[in-house]
Amino acid sequence: MDHQHAHGFDLQTRLRERERADLRRSLDPIEEVSARARVADDSAGETPSFDEERLVFAANNYLGLAGDERVATAAAEAAREVGTGAGASRLVVGDTPAHRSLERRLADEKDAERALAFSSGYAANVGTITALDPDVIFSDELNHASIVDGARLSGADIVIYDHCDANALTEAMADRAEIAEPDDSWLIITDSVFSMDGDVAPLDAICEAATNYGAWTMVDEAHATGVYDGGIVGERGLTDRVDVQLGTLSKALGAQGGFVAGDETLVEHLLNAARSFVFSTGLAPPAAAAAERALALASERRDALKTNVERLREGLEAMGYEVWGDTHILPVVVGDREAALALDDRLREDGIVAPAIRPPTVPEGTSRIRLAPQATHTAADIDRCLAGFEAAGEEVGLL
Repeated sequence: MDHQHAHGFDLQTRLRERERADLRRSLDPIEEVSARARVADDSAGETPSFDEERLVFAANNYLGLAGDERVATAAAEAAREVGTGAGASRLVVGDTPAHRSLERRLADEKDAERALAFSSGYAANVGTITALDPDVIFSDELNHASIVDGARLSGADIVIYDHCDANALTEAMADRAEIAEPDDSWLIITDSVFSMDGDVAPLDAICEAATNYGAWTMVDEAHATGVYDGGIVGERGLTDRVDVQLGTLSKALGAQGGFVAGDETLVEHLLNAARSFVFSTGLAPPAAAAAERALALASERRDALKTNVERLREGLEAMGYEVWGDTHILPVVVGDREAALALDDRLREDGIVAPAIRPPTVPEGTSRIRLAPQATHTAADIDRCLAGFEAAGEEVGLL
């Protein structure tokens, strides 16, 4: 036997298996700059026509700040003054004024004593959960993969409760209480806005359950940061009841990175014990500066986003489409995988970029087009998207 290859990985076979199951993804060169509300088709000339311009309704750049010149200027100034990279872990020599300034702004935004910036939202979740080292984690069944992975890595007993069901959470906690040790540490973790269903966790009831059982509550505000004043936690006045607030800088704030906000003791513990912070190079200073500037600009974009969301939702529902959620994320649920892919293909022909989302990302029978309008879409852009859905739906047989 060739021992050099005896324990290797047959990745080609794995890729073929994904291909057969229609699960293989690939990078589309058309979407290389897809965070912006509109991009030119790469196949077009230097001055694309209306028909050659693609409207992007798939990015998490909800406020359109990834393309804002003021945000870009802040990043450029930081690159010149501080450098393009931190160069080391923040605990070595990678701590810069850009990081400190961003963290003060984030703490103010989240009405917290202190904040800590991570290299990504994924790193923030995994690092925080493992550093807290809870005995038991109660996790919403549709929590983001970074929460799932952090929970698994923590070694805690994981209890999954039904999506956005505070009663199911309370029942699970009651059952667990019967076998719990007196000094067990419990942590409830939930997203605030769920990215695929566009719904919001019942945070008031979750906080009530946490209080009743002496548990901590951790809320990931990845898809709420910037879109809501202080996130959903802040908007609902729950800052004093949520122990750990997380968020990203890479969605509505149009930059890169993640953060945790909470009291002084929490943050001091994380910067010592969160391995994804301790052993990672600090967030790039231009990203930190861009995020800080975006935070200052977020409020001026919220009304425009709300208007676009309402216009798009009402138009789709008037056509007969089923639109889930009650946030700025609009899942247009088709159901059948092939129908969703066909709708995706037909929309692309009309220059609408909104990829189909299908299992295993979402449950079987709930394939969908996930629409994320941006504050920078014009009324004409929204109308063009609606016209595309109407034509595509009729051709595919959904309307």
